[in-house]
Amino acid sequence: MPLPAGFERAESIGTFAFIAVPRAVGDRGAKPISDGRAIPGAMRVPVIVLNFKTYPEILGKKGWELAKRFAAVADDTGASIVLAPPTSDLAHIAKLVHIPVVGQHVDAVEPGQTTGWTPPEALLEAGAAGTLINHSERKVAWEEMATSIPRCQKIGLEVIACADDLAEAETLAKLSPEYIAIEPPELIGGDVSVTTAKPEVITKAVDRIRAANPNVNVLCGAGVKARKDVAKALELGTVGVLLSSGVMKAKDPEKALRDLVRGLR
Repeated sequence: MPLPAGFERAESIGTFAFIAVPRAVGDRGAKPISDGRAIPGAMRVPVIVLNFKTYPEILGKKGWELAKRFAAVADDTGASIVLAPPTSDLAHIAKLVHIPVVGQHVDAVEPGQTTGWTPPEALLEAGAAGTLINHSERKVAWEEMATSIPRCQKIGLEVIACADDLAEAETLAKLSPEYIAIEPPELIGGDVSVTTAKPEVITKAVDRIRAANPNVNVLCGAGVKARKDVAKALELGTVGVLLSSGVMKAKDPEKALRDLVRGLR
């Protein structure tokens, strides 16, 4: 089975025959910003995950060009950057760039007579390295996540599960996604980062998620727009950020991303 975009095969480790690891970001000799700590399966941390959503500015060819520019930022800086384009553009973008690409949503269905749905296998065949699930704009029932998360992991897709609040984050940790992104809905798309408005939400989320499941890593989302927001998110104990409008709606998305990357240092 082919490996997801952005990965290469490593030699055997322990009882595992092979694992998929991220290719070194940057064909131009850039050194990774991260401390090299590998989360089993895919993304290097600290990480910036860019959710394209379905803004008019990123659909079709406009999104393809942005994806290439974002990959160039990863090359130039060594930063770990992950893209989450619309499903309609995922396969094409996965072929255009060498950095990991993930789905925005996945359904708990089997391949077959499931018109209009997206089974995990469809994301894998499109070149995805993982997927978001349960974003506040696309909530998913607990029972569905209890099915889809392990199915994704079984075929090698990492899962970023989104949580609106501490209670949901703590509950999601029981399903063992690789990442939980804490995103208070009222701050998504706003001008104030959760790291500024509600820093205690992040610190409590990190503590409670780790207590529930120490294997789950925490991402910070909602209102992240500047390098200081990224730096603060890491200071509060997360391994990165999940954001959208701070880059996608910026006058110069590439410039905005380069500024955010400085917060990873």
